[in-house]
Amino acid sequence: MTLQNYLADATQKAATDLETALNRVPQDKRNWKPQESSRSALDQIAECAILNGASADVIENKIFPDFDFPNFQSEKDKLAADENAALELLRQNAARVATAIRAVKDEDLEQKIAMPWGEMTLAQNIAYPNWNMTYHEGQINYIASLLDCLK
Repeated sequence: MTLQNYLADATQKAATDLETALNRVPQDKRNWKPQESSRSALDQIAECAILNGASADVIENKIFPDFDFPNFQSEKDKLAADENAALELLRQNAARVATAIRAVKDEDLEQKIAMPWGEMTLAQNIAYPNWNMTYHEGQINYIASLLDCLK
């Protein structure tokens, strides 16, 4: 199994696991935040949905695009307000980024891409969607644990 196939499969599984974590949170608490400075479960779903698409762009084009961070926040807030749209975009962009990951050639894995926070190899970029969704799965499960509904 190649790194690309492993990470593509892991990315698809992470999206499914993220949705499973959300389903542990009661419907009426999916936009609830434990504190004003924390994030809701749906906010995290929306972030992953959007960033999976952005990651696919980076992987396909091997360049970090002009990313409008203030607009990202606005898009994320709007998406988090519509659970069905957030989950649909999560599924679509998880599939899209998995396809982009599978298409990466072995000889391109060490190619460096300038990111706003420093250079990253393409190999590091193809690992990001899985890592990010797995991280947020834990955050959503923590919310479920605070609500005493983690099983």
